[in-house]
Order: sequence, then structure tokens, then C-alpha cells
Amino acid sequence: MSQEINENLDENQAANEQNDQVCEQNEQNNESELESQLAKVKEDLIRATADFENIKKRLEREKADALKFANEGFARDLLPVIDALEIAANINGGDEIAAMKDGINLTIEQFKKCFEKYGIKEISTDGEFNPEVHNAINYIESADLPSGSIAQVYQKGYTYNDRVLRPSMVVIAK
Repeated sequence: MSQEINENLDENQAANEQNDQVCEQNEQNNESELESQLAKVKEDLIRATADFENIKKRLEREKADALKFANEGFARDLLPVIDALEIAANINGGDEIAAMKDGINLTIEQFKKCFEKYGIKEISTDGEFNPEVHNAINYIESADLPSGSIAQVYQKGYTYNDRVLRPSMVVIAK
């Protein structure tokens, strides 16, 4: 019987050792699984932080642009007013008309100074046609001007902080 007990003890000891090995192996597997999960979580956190920073920078740029161009609609609405004043300043007539023209020209100059103060500039119509800032509405034959140059201006164009507010309407020489 004592031999039987010893055999049972040996079997139990072997089973315990085998269980210990299995447990140790499971712990190692769990540990490596947890390490891979931790690495994935760290990578996800780094990506989320980078995404957040990119969104933050984009929103700051959009905010700056919104502030920079906040008055664009107002400026666009003022352009017909200055057009009408310039047409009135070009009327021919007597002394009374000349006095009115002087007043209109002063008003136009004040408008232009105010425009410049807020980043609104007149588009140059001297020289070559530029499709980015000019709108060609017609072509004419001209012996005096080189082909592709601006022959006549129907409506002045303006930029607002280097963005085209309204293109110049021009006639191009052929």
C-alpha cells in the first residue's frame, strides 16, 4: 500500500508539474498578447493625437481665412457704387457739371483710399490679358496694339486680399 501511495504521489507530482508548465505557458501567451494590445493602443493614441493636431491647425487656418475675408460680401456690394460714381465723373458739361465732377472725383478718391485700407485693390488693365484676373468680353482688330493686349476696359476689376473680388471686363486686341 505504501508503494501505491508513493505511486499516487508521484503521479500527482507529475500532474502538478505538468499543470505548472501549462499555466506558465498560458501566462507567457497572455503576457505577449497583452503586450501586443498595449502596442496597438499606443499606436492608436499616437495617430489620434496627430489627427487632433492636424484638425486643430486646419481650423486655425480656416478661422484666419474667415477673418481675412469676412468683409468680402460687403466689399462686393460697394463695387457698383464706385462704378456709378466713375460714370458720373465722366459726364461732360458746363461749369456746374465741372463742380459736380470735382465732388464726385473726391468721393471716388475717398472710396479708393478706404478700399486700399481694407485690402481692396484695383486690377491693373495695362498691358497683357491675364485670364486669372480679366474677363474678355470681345476682340477687336487693332493696328496700334499688339495681339493679346487689353484695348478697352468696360468694367474695372478688384481684388480683396489678393483674391479676385470681381474680374475686369475687357476687350482684347487681335
